[in-house]
Amino acid sequence: MKIFSDPVHGFISVPRGLILDLIQTPEVQRLRRIRQLGVGYLVFPGAEHTRFGHALGAMALMQDALATLQDKGTPITPEEHTAALAAALLHDLGHGPFSHTLENELIAGFHHEKMSRVMLAHLNERFDGALDRTIALFDDTYERPFFHQLIASQLDMDRLDYLRRDSFYTGVVEGKVGVDRIIKTMRVHPPEGGPGSRIVIEAKGTYAVENFLIARRLMYWQVYLHKTVLAGDHLLRAILRRVRHHLQNGTGDVARGTAPAFLFFLRNHLTADDLARDDVRTAYTALDDTDILFSLKQWRHHTDPVLADLCRRFVDRDFFRVTFLDAPPSEAQQARWRDAIAAWLVRSGRSTAAGAPEDAAFYLATDTSRHYAYDEGEAESIRVLDRHGTVRELSRTTDTAAVSALTRYEEKPYVCYPKEVTLTP
Repeated sequence: MKIFSDPVHGFISVPRGLILDLIQTPEVQRLRRIRQLGVGYLVFPGAEHTRFGHALGAMALMQDALATLQDKGTPITPEEHTAALAAALLHDLGHGPFSHTLENELIAGFHHEKMSRVMLAHLNERFDGALDRTIALFDDTYERPFFHQLIASQLDMDRLDYLRRDSFYTGVVEGKVGVDRIIKTMRVHPPEGGPGSRIVIEAKGTYAVENFLIARRLMYWQVYLHKTVLAGDHLLRAILRRVRHHLQNGTGDVARGTAPAFLFFLRNHLTADDLARDDVRTAYTALDDTDILFSLKQWRHHTDPVLADLCRRFVDRDFFRVTFLDAPPSEAQQARWRDAIAAWLVRSGRSTAAGAPEDAAFYLATDTSRHYAYDEGEAESIRVLDRHGTVRELSRTTDTAAVSALTRYEEKPYVCYPKEVTLTP
C-alpha cells in the first residue's frame, strides 16, 4: 500500500499495482489542475480543492463500501475489488477546465461521463485490457449490477465524497453528511449479489440518508448554485463567446497568446459526436484551468475594449450582479434591459453607438437555476430494507415523510448584468 494523507477522510491506502499505476498516469494527474467547484473558489476562499482529491476520496469510500458489503456476506473477488476501485478513481476523468462551467461551451451537447468513457477506453488500450472489467462496471453491463450503483446512482461514492469534501472546503456546515453511517448500513440484496441484486440501506440508516438528501439540496442552493457562482459562470461563458465572435469574423487577432489546447476548441465547433476523435481527446486531455486563466490574462490587454473588460472582470473578480426573479422575464423586459446596457456601454467608452446593441448581449444573461434533491421514480432510487426483510423505496417508508418534499423540482429564474447598470422591471 501507498498512503495518501487526505484532510477529509484521513489516511487513504492505495494498493500498489494497477491502482497506483493509474494514479500516476497523465490523465489522472491532470485532475490536480482542475478545480472541483469551478469558479466557486472565487466565492468561497477555501474552495481550492481539485478533482484529483475528489477522485482519491471516491476511491477511498469505495474501499470502505466493499469492506462493509463483504462483512455482510456478499462475496467480492480480488479482481472485482480492483475494478471497482479503478472505476471510482477514474469516474471523473472527463471533466474539463473549471469542471461543469465550460463543458457545453467547449463541446456542444457534452456530458463529462461520455468523455470519461472515451478516456477509459484509451487507458485500457495502454494497460493491455486491464480495465475491461472496470469498463463493464462503468457501463452497467457487468453481471452483478450492484457494483454500478456504487459508481453511479443517487447514493454513489461520487456524491458521498463531493458533498462531504465540498462542505469541508467551503465551510458550509449544512453540507456535512454522515458518510460513515450510510456506508456501514449498506448491504446487497439478495446478499449473494447475483444479476438481480441491488444496493439497499438498512432501516437504521434511513435518517442518515435523509440528512444526506437535505444536505445535498442545501449545498446546491448555498454553493453550487450560489448567485455569485452563477455570475462567474456567465462571465466566463461570455468571454468565450466574444473570442469565438472574433475568430469567426477574422478580427481582433485573439489567437495570439492563447493556450494551444484551448484554441483548438475555440476554433472548432465540436459536438458530442466528435468525442471519440483522437485529436479531440488529445486536445481535451491537455486542457485544464491553467490554459483558461493564462488566456484570460492575455486577453485582458486586448484592443477590443469589450473582451478586455470581460477578462479584467474575471481576473480581478469584478463580477456581474445576479438578481433572482419571481418569473422568467418577458421579451419586452429583456429588450429594455439590453437598451439600458447598450447606453451604458456607449457612455463608458466600451462600445460605439453602432456596436453597442450587439455588444450588450455579452453583458446580459437570463436563465433559470434548477435542482431537485431526489428522484423517487428513477430506476436507481434509494431502497430501504426493513427489519422484516421487505425492501421499499425511500419515500415510501413510514419514517421519512420529509423525503417526499425533496422530490419537488425547484426553479429560480434570474438575470445577470453589470452592477453599474440599474435595470427596471
